Amino acid sequence: MIFRKTGTVDTRQLKTLLAIVESGSFSRAAGAVHLTVSAVSQQIQALEQEVGAPLFDRASRPPRLTAAGQQMVELADQVVRAAENAIDAISGRRLIGTLSMGSVRTSALSLLPRAMVRMNAAHPDLRIKLRVALSETLLQDVLAGRLDAAMIAEHGNFPSALRWRPFLREPLWLIAPPGSPRLPVEEFLTRYPFIRFRSNVPLAHMVDLELARLNLPLNEIAEIDTIAAIASCVANGLGVSVVPQVAIDDAAADFVRAPFGNPQMFRQIGLVERKSGSRALLISEIHRLLVEICGPNGIPYKTE
Repeated sequence: MIFRKTGTVDTRQLKTLLAIVESGSFSRAAGAVHLTVSAVSQQIQALEQEVGAPLFDRASRPPRLTAAGQQMVELADQVVRAAENAIDAISGRRLIGTLSMGSVRTSALSLLPRAMVRMNAAHPDLRIKLRVALSETLLQDVLAGRLDAAMIAEHGNFPSALRWRPFLREPLWLIAPPGSPRLPVEEFLTRYPFIRFRSNVPLAHMVDLELARLNLPLNEIAEIDTIAAIASCVANGLGVSVVPQVAIDDAAADFVRAPFGNPQMFRQIGLVERKSGSRALLISEIHRLLVEICGPNGIPYKTE
């Protein structure tokens, strides 16, 4: 087991290892951890001696991680964050360390960076890292402690060890090119070419199920896997489509729109975290900021 300063490996060596991986070289890592290049090399050599395996292949330029090095990096990230979290909680000092966030690729992705900027302003010594990946990968990383929390759309199979806090409930709209006549949804779908959102995500499945229920003859002109690209195509007159509110808010075009679904359909997005996680207060603060940013579509968190 690795201990902070009380064992043969301390977290300074682990932080140096992480800095090398993040910066891509020993020399750039030296600047990040405020050491000389020689001191960085000495720390890594000491770490290699302790674990009994080379962490870098020094025959390559720049040095690449070995298999042992890759395993050590994963463990180092968890140990460093756990140590920093514990010190913050015990000492009550200004928040430092790293909050690791994940997100799916979503039209609402811009919301999380905006909340992160506000968090950085409130806690300047806190470092927030964002990684974008598929929802299943993010769920496994949150479960394993590699991520503190992740932004994920609602679905019905969250593991019992995780808590999902929705912060956004936004309506779905059928959008048509600017200047189009105002028509019922069914007429838009039968009179105009249709641009389908083709992606293996909950939003696309929701839209597809409603379209199947309507059972209308669609003239599908395109299949596109990003909402932003769909909004651009509609703005330029290619056809009509179905998008969430955030796509309308982010677009410069003055779309003609109609509520999609009867009653109008909504989608939810939230933060997923471990129920036993050590950064619940910080994640609650991120959640509060996200709710504020979402305005009338925000969902305040209700404690259980």
